[in-house]
Amino acid sequence: MSVNTKMSGVLRKCINAARNHILIFEIINLIVIFVFFYVGYGIGSGRIIINLPWSNIKSINANLPNNLDYTTVNEVYQALKNNYDGNMTTTELLNGLKHGLASSLGDPYTVYFTSSEAQQFNNELNNTFSGIGAELSQTKNGDLEIISPIKGSPAEKAGLQPQDIITAINGKSTAGLSLDGAVNLIRGQAGTKVVLSVLRNSNQNLNISITRQDIVIPSVNWKIINGNIGYMEISTFANDTSSLALQAANDFKTNHVKGVILDLRNDPGGLLSAAINVSSLWLKPNQLILQEKRGSTVVDSYFAIGDDVLHGLPTVVLINSGSASASEITTGALHDQGDAYVIGQKSFGKGVVQQLINFPDGSQLKVTVAKWYRPDGQNINHNGINPDQTVSLTSQDISANNDTQLTAAENYLAKY
Repeated sequence: MSVNTKMSGVLRKCINAARNHILIFEIINLIVIFVFFYVGYGIGSGRIIINLPWSNIKSINANLPNNLDYTTVNEVYQALKNNYDGNMTTTELLNGLKHGLASSLGDPYTVYFTSSEAQQFNNELNNTFSGIGAELSQTKNGDLEIISPIKGSPAEKAGLQPQDIITAINGKSTAGLSLDGAVNLIRGQAGTKVVLSVLRNSNQNLNISITRQDIVIPSVNWKIINGNIGYMEISTFANDTSSLALQAANDFKTNHVKGVILDLRNDPGGLLSAAINVSSLWLKPNQLILQEKRGSTVVDSYFAIGDDVLHGLPTVVLINSGSASASEITTGALHDQGDAYVIGQKSFGKGVVQQLINFPDGSQLKVTVAKWYRPDGQNINHNGINPDQTVSLTSQDISANNDTQLTAAENYLAKY
């Protein structure tokens, strides 16, 4: 699953109030460089766009009955109740029915969430996780190694250091344990403790007790590279993206950069409102960003809203197969409106819209309601966005710290 989609200024708030589209998705990256101890960050089972209910759109399923006949369902229930050799609960059975109703459509983006699943979904959307706050990798010989603790995190405060080797988690040896397996053991609810046994400097064995906390990772990082190129990396389109991206743009302007690299590689998407605001940093007011359609009927259109701080600056957008949803909306808008050159590899291809419906018990239904279209009229579902310049990035490149795609972007901007 995963989902299609942060804001400063009155106009942004208006967009949020009008509709809080959400786009989020699940990236499965073939090459794992690092992973946060809580795997909920950025991980789901698809790439989706979520929309608030459209009361003025007629359902194409209006011919279905108002209520289902549950006679045969009750027959199965009675058979389970009378014969199942195990414990059953009413809540589990009802949740199973609800999950089944959604999954019966065969649409990977239509999903029912229980209240706890809905909470996790929203945490993932906003880069919020409960854990210790460190980056972990697995060496060639299978050791689980700390890359670095996140600044100010419980891991840093407890004394965890880069290159520490985790030998046990809560007394369980990590020998033969996968990276994901380690993540699953280390993550947990805020306020609970996890004890890591670590080997430091090949000769010092330590047991470090760490209290898990809720951690929020900023979605935007930026810097000036090569003296005059603004580099902005967006990891997901979350609640803080719009304001941070605007800060980055203003910083670039203050430093008189000659060009900008917008890195959307492995960005699963997030809030549509954030995609609109990020795109608006380049596009002139009222330029088209995307349209939503049901069949051939346009049900909504979205336009740039101002704050075009970066308009006219030569710009490269970096994408790969992990770029989806809001990433693809932003890429398509900047490319089609002539504001960016695209380098990298073909994007994921998530071009449908989901509506998010909240229920009184805290559960949610995410259901596909429309498709979205680029300014050039294309729907990218299952097709993705092809870059103007295809540049591969191999595992050998990554191991050698050779970012061929970033280098290509720098070379492109060097001519300006």
